[in-house]
Amino acid sequence: MEIPKKQKAQVITEFGLNVKLQEIDVPELKSDQVLVNILYTGVCHTDICFMENALSTKKMSLPMVAGHEGAGKVVAIGKDVKNFKIGDKVGVKIINRICGYCENCHTSGRDNNCENQEELITNKFGTFQQYITIAEGEAVKLPENVDLKKAAPLMCAGITVYKGLKETNCQSGEIVAISGASGGLGSFAIQFAKNSDLGADHYLDASKPDLIKRVQQISNGRGPHGVLVVANAIKAFEDALEYVRNYGVVVAIGVPNQNEFKADLMNIIGRHLTIKGTTLGNRQDFKEGVALLAKGKIDIPVEVRGLSELPEIIERINNGQIKGRVVLDTSK
Repeated sequence: MEIPKKQKAQVITEFGLNVKLQEIDVPELKSDQVLVNILYTGVCHTDICFMENALSTKKMSLPMVAGHEGAGKVVAIGKDVKNFKIGDKVGVKIINRICGYCENCHTSGRDNNCENQEELITNKFGTFQQYITIAEGEAVKLPENVDLKKAAPLMCAGITVYKGLKETNCQSGEIVAISGASGGLGSFAIQFAKNSDLGADHYLDASKPDLIKRVQQISNGRGPHGVLVVANAIKAFEDALEYVRNYGVVVAIGVPNQNEFKADLMNIIGRHLTIKGTTLGNRQDFKEGVALLAKGKIDIPVEVRGLSELPEIIERINNGQIKGRVVLDTSK
């Protein structure tokens, strides 16, 4: 296909949610990169945090194109690229390049925490555009039978909770609680958990009284072995430390507007609790997650809208009106 010089993108020029659909340049290709025509992009609550400059660990710059869950096809390859060809289906994650020589790159399973990584949004424009360049090593090759609409949200929401479930250390037959299960991350987490036979079989409304007691009642009176907190509320994390069973693991994934939480240190020490945080997954996690999608083991419900409709989608996310995941068709 002929590659255009210009493309459409949703851009902000000041921090906040006032996105504007604009025409920008198609990025130039480097020798070790693939150029991908993004056909679909997911919309994540974290994108809102990026646009509002609300992430204390990230240094933002303007103008900004957010988005970090993409899926599309390779339309050009750099001269040094070996493992991709034009037409290949590709997933686009937030990590766009890693250095390959820092301590984390040389430690098995920690390549997603490269100390010198290039990220979408913070270092270059994200997936709320039609074309993007990716270093070959970080482009996620997708099988031909994979539906790109389903693959896009897997690139962040799906793999993040897949990794989070692994971090709970729960074994087959043990009980895992997913706090925030009705949202997009939770929808993925339930399916991954069921594929691992971890016992995600009950739904509880967290807004009703006595949540801690109710969780423990349905988990043999002792609480779940692990808790995956994907809800973007501090109270969800604080509650998890109360209802998880002794020697249990609480994994934090959800990104709330408030970052500090309160915890009883003697509760943590006396009950031998483990607290973990995790973001995204490593290259192996992506391979495993994509394989499950390709085999039909997970099937996340997606609502497809146009890239031009991003402002409405952001408003619905802020109002808690999204079930499952919204995916934007970049051609509309």
